[in-house]
Amino acid sequence: MTREDLAGMLGEQTSACGAARAALLGGGDFIVWDGMTPADRLAHVYRARLRRTVRRGQPTQSLAATVKTLEAAGQDPLRIGRIDTADRSWSFLLFLDAAATAVLACTGVALGARPTSGADLL
Repeated sequence: MTREDLAGMLGEQTSACGAARAALLGGGDFIVWDGMTPADRLAHVYRARLRRTVRRGQPTQSLAATVKTLEAAGQDPLRIGRIDTADRSWSFLLFLDAAATAVLACTGVALGARPTSGADLL
């Protein structure tokens, strides 16, 4: 998959998709892994991450919306991708359909950010 192909798939699925697209087009590293995981299993993992980031006060983007999308996808097999900003301040996780032709959801997490007093940008 090319950078341009992936950028073309990042629309308004979640509010984090715009920032992920900007990171991608700004020279950030990206990967889409070959393996697939059932969406309900991913929902379980990312629901736990949501609780953890809220508890720690770690800034995120669209994590709650992504969990809802993963829950709604049931047992559909999904691929996972990742985009890191060029300065490594944010990492975005992408959830794509099995054929890797559409992004279903996107979430971002601040890397190395100091915790705040609340859940920022959920």
